[in-house]
Amino acid sequence: MEFLVLGSLETREAGEPVRVRGRRQQKLLALLLLNANRVVPVDVLVDELWEDPPPSARPQVHNAIRDLRRILSAAEDTSLVTMDVGYRLMVPDDAVDAHRFAKRVRAAKTAEREGRLTESVRILQSAVDLWRGDAFAGIPCPAVASAAVKLNEQRLTALEDLMALRLRNGETSSLVGELHALLAEYPLRDSLRGSLMLALFRSGRQADALAVYDVGRRFLAEELGLEPSQHLRSLHAEILADSPAAHGPGAAGLAVSPERTQREERPAHRLAAPASGRCGNYVNYLPHDLTDFTGRADELDSLLDAAGQEHGESPLMIAVDGMGGVGKTTLAVHVAHRVTTRYPDGQYFIGLHGFSAHRPPLPPEQALATLLQASGVPPEEIPGSLEERSALWRSRLAGERCLVVLDDAADTAQVTPLLPGTGGALVLVTSRRKLTALDGALPLWLDVLPHEDAVSLFVRIAGKQRAAREPEQVDRAVELCGRLPLAIRIAATRLCGRPAWAIADLVDRLASTPQRTRCLQTADRDLMSMLRTSYQHLNPSQRWFSRLISRHPSPSYDVDHAAAVTGLPVGDVERHFDVLIDNNLIREDTPARFSFHNLIRDCTLDLPVEEPEPSSPAVPDGQLAAAATA
Repeated sequence: MEFLVLGSLETREAGEPVRVRGRRQQKLLALLLLNANRVVPVDVLVDELWEDPPPSARPQVHNAIRDLRRILSAAEDTSLVTMDVGYRLMVPDDAVDAHRFAKRVRAAKTAEREGRLTESVRILQSAVDLWRGDAFAGIPCPAVASAAVKLNEQRLTALEDLMALRLRNGETSSLVGELHALLAEYPLRDSLRGSLMLALFRSGRQADALAVYDVGRRFLAEELGLEPSQHLRSLHAEILADSPAAHGPGAAGLAVSPERTQREERPAHRLAAPASGRCGNYVNYLPHDLTDFTGRADELDSLLDAAGQEHGESPLMIAVDGMGGVGKTTLAVHVAHRVTTRYPDGQYFIGLHGFSAHRPPLPPEQALATLLQASGVPPEEIPGSLEERSALWRSRLAGERCLVVLDDAADTAQVTPLLPGTGGALVLVTSRRKLTALDGALPLWLDVLPHEDAVSLFVRIAGKQRAAREPEQVDRAVELCGRLPLAIRIAATRLCGRPAWAIADLVDRLASTPQRTRCLQTADRDLMSMLRTSYQHLNPSQRWFSRLISRHPSPSYDVDHAAAVTGLPVGDVERHFDVLIDNNLIREDTPARFSFHNLIRDCTLDLPVEEPEPSSPAVPDGQLAAAATA
């Protein structure tokens, strides 16, 4: 059986297509192929197949495995094996086109080193011809998307190498058209621009070659504020001087930048599977970045500045906290993608499920098992105890420039065993709690979006033309969403799905508390249920206090009013407020003056009724208004 991933995912048996039905089975097959001949834990599959796994996730995975095994049963050389912790897809290397691609790239480099340029060109061309489009096209899955980025980069690198080899092999004018097309698609690639300059120059078109350089120089200056690389500047000087070094095949190496040469010396990786041994240069498990990322300019600048600091002998840790739905994960992933080049030895991401509606927080032992396997440790070599796993993880990251994103942490105790032990690593932690006990971490509190950014996010999703017809309703919609990014995203997406609605129709639904709850709920996302999980870490007396104080008719309140409403001593009220602030369930607008976010208030009012504090009298509803005006 043959598996094609260099394009849309396809399966073939004896040249005939084998249909894998259903998006979930396709994602499952893609995940197993990413780790071909290696065990993939069930927990990893669950996390990748669902953004918020349902209680039935594991049985659904088992059912999908059964169906997939039935599809693969016709192949004699392929098997899907059940292991203690997960599943292993056993396939020959040549059965996956990505493996054939990597093998041919290596063979082409060998032929090049041995001076067989014509054969090297032929082999590398056959490698490039395996591609049918973007890798894993149409498979929406974080790990698959990350692997696809790596594979697509390998394809582009192979194309660059192929152009440079054909130049060295004596081709000139025949390359110009292909290089023009590639450069139009990838204008920032130095190697392509250098190859085009050489191809034009060797075709007797010196002026055109210099013009290609000038276009690139202006593009870099206008778009990025940068100058061309030293490599391109040197090539430009050679062509301008009509130097013999720029003529003839012997100079063709000028088309390949020094950075490319260093990269070629590294071994090619197989799909997204980590290299064995220590953490290699090819581990990237970051989820995809959002194309419509909006706002957060100040926070982004702060994080990027912090990420660029010298680490010293300790890892750099940044703890991002904020209420549910405020965009902590989105910001952390966006930053991580911006700084990957600073941390080339591995980029890791793991969801800790600290505030998940359908599963308990991930134990640090299990999180370490996932991270260790991601770094290349076989499952059978992972030690049993938390201390041993933590020590092995620290040893694998020692001396490496790695980035680790620990998402949705429950508390400091869950995070501490997952931290690297030495400098060179960047750790981004997100949590709904303030992780004040995480020693050495730089804290960043994430607030809701400013009004202008909230409007921009709504407009990017709902569409400019639609928003332009009702600008005042857009303003009302984002304010009724509390300028909470997730609420805005759900509301604007719902509007997109209802073309008959005006924005005013959406606003009418958002203005009513019961309808707002329904409007901010989709088939796979329920904002109120997600916010409600923030209360699962509070004890009954704290939940009782929160529910009672949320019924206060005033938009904000101080300690004395809260004490009057609840009948609690001032000291107890202050401690309750401290807990709610630490869990980002309440805001302190000015010193000792507190308020609820409107959606948190909706959620709190919907909490199950619990008995009041044993030492405190129940307060009749009628006293709430009196306390508000006291």
